[in-house]
Amino acid sequence: MSISRAELEAFRGATLPDLIGPGLKLLFVGVNPGLRTVAMQAQFAFRGNRFYPALFRAGIVDRLIDASAGLDDADREHLLGRGVGITSLVAGATARADELEDEELVAGAAALEVKVAQLQPAVTAILGVTAYRVAFARPRAALGRQPETIAGRQLWIVPNPSGRNAHAPLPVLATTYREAAVAAGIVPYS
Repeated sequence: MSISRAELEAFRGATLPDLIGPGLKLLFVGVNPGLRTVAMQAQFAFRGNRFYPALFRAGIVDRLIDASAGLDDADREHLLGRGVGITSLVAGATARADELEDEELVAGAAALEVKVAQLQPAVTAILGVTAYRVAFARPRAALGRQPETIAGRQLWIVPNPSGRNAHAPLPVLATTYREAAVAAGIVPYS
């Protein structure tokens, strides 16, 4: 689906509902939605984003999901049926995550703590170490399971799947997402 840059700009600051259902085991937390994501009302809708290819390669889902024109009901139900949820640290859409102010990330961290306390996933996986370091005031945090928890639940930091994050190739994304999924009790497909 083709959307002009001007049309996308109309979605700046708009939001997208979380993808959350009963039996939540693994909550993925993106930095914030992109303009196309909000336009399509589907998390990670930008065609170059590697989130869904990483989930497939990790064995978290049994098929490659394409959300570029929106997330269809079957794919939404498949994710929820696997115990996978998706939310954002900051709700408002921007063209790029680096447009966010540090204060927005810090406020997002506080809101996420409340959300995790309510939802009680086994594992919360934040997609992006840089945003995590700022939001949670952990300047030396590294990828992987964190020594601290969030609302008493396991906290993992995994690479951001954006195409702009070129230093984390798809095999690395898949491996780290799989580790978080196993910790959450999601048995990967073989």
